Amino acid sequence: MASTQQVTKADEKALQGTQSLADRLFLSLRKDIVEGRMAAGSKISEPELARRFDASRGSLREALMRLDSLGLIERKVNVGARVVELSGRGLLELYDVREALEGMACRLAAENRSDADLAELRQMLERHEQQEELQAGTAYYQPEGDFDFHFRIVQASNNELLIDTLCNKLYYRVRMYRYQLGMASPRAHRAFREHSHIIEAIEAGDGELAEILMRRHIRASRSNIAKKLSSN
Repeated sequence: MASTQQVTKADEKALQGTQSLADRLFLSLRKDIVEGRMAAGSKISEPELARRFDASRGSLREALMRLDSLGLIERKVNVGARVVELSGRGLLELYDVREALEGMACRLAAENRSDADLAELRQMLERHEQQEELQAGTAYYQPEGDFDFHFRIVQASNNELLIDTLCNKLYYRVRMYRYQLGMASPRAHRAFREHSHIIEAIEAGDGELAEILMRRHIRASRSNIAKKLSSN
């Protein structure tokens, strides 16, 4: 599944060699944490990482500070750094925050919509519709960054504080949960239809309806996850 992941604009710059070593370290470590190659709760050894990447302590510590700001690692004095633990409660709390903030972002996206935003949202949805897993009803995979429905809606809100909170501070922690707890979902077809209805509300400029639909959509996903967690 991870092979279908798209790179973000920041990743593209790094791949083109236009970013610093600290930037490239940050992107590589972020990907390893999100996808579980650095296990949740595992201790981070700075000397080991420095050898692995042939990196200076300064560049490595800058990358770790950025991972800390995203909530992907925890750093404690005299203890060191660890990858964050995953918990059912933590995941449900993320969904509670997302429901409120993404609902607001959806309303603003409807109020601030542009022809370019609408065209990109439609193209993204058409691309998602071609996924084999979605057509089979087994999963609805959200590629990273500009090809992620929720990420793109938040970007279309044009509210910098919301964008920073949802697309930077919370985004990769949500993806970490998605990757490591599994993306198979009995809601695949329904979730896609809900995305379609949200985009229709944004196209119509109906901010109130767009917010209601987004909140219901995220609440339904939270409910599905809560049932899955309680059955384990």
